[in-house]
Amino acid sequence: MIDERPLPKPDHDSEQYWAAARRHELVLQQCEACAKFRFYPRSVCPNCLSDRFQWKHASGRGSVYSFTIIHRPPLPAFRNRVPYVLALIELEEGVRMMTNIVECHPADVYIGMSVEVTFEDVTEDITLPQFKPLTQGGRS
Repeated sequence: MIDERPLPKPDHDSEQYWAAARRHELVLQQCEACAKFRFYPRSVCPNCLSDRFQWKHASGRGSVYSFTIIHRPPLPAFRNRVPYVLALIELEEGVRMMTNIVECHPADVYIGMSVEVTFEDVTEDITLPQFKPLTQGGRS
C-alpha cells in the first residue's frame, strides 16, 4: 500500500536531520556561539543569529507539552489513522517539536507524560520521528 500522506521534503538545512532519522537517530542543531539547541533545522540561530552550528545526538526523551486528539482527518490520506494524537513535545534539550504520540490509546495521553522517540519508516527516503510513552499505558 502506498502511503498517501504529505511527507517532508528534505532541503539544504534539514538534510542531515532526515538522514539521521533514516538511521533511527534523533539529532538537533546546536549553536556554536550560544550553545542553544534549535528545532526545526535552519541556517541561522533564532537566539543569537549565528550561522555556526553542530549536529548533536538528542536524548530522544521528553514530555508532552501540549496535545490534541484528531478525530476528523484533515486530508483523505489520514482517514484510516483517526483518532490520533498530534502533540508538542518538550525535549530534554529544551526545544519543542511537533509530532505524533503512538503506541498508546489517545485517551491515555496527558500533559507532562514522559515520552521517548520511536521511528516510523514511511518510504525509502523518509522516516518520521514520533514519540511513545516511556511506560505501558502512558502513566509514568
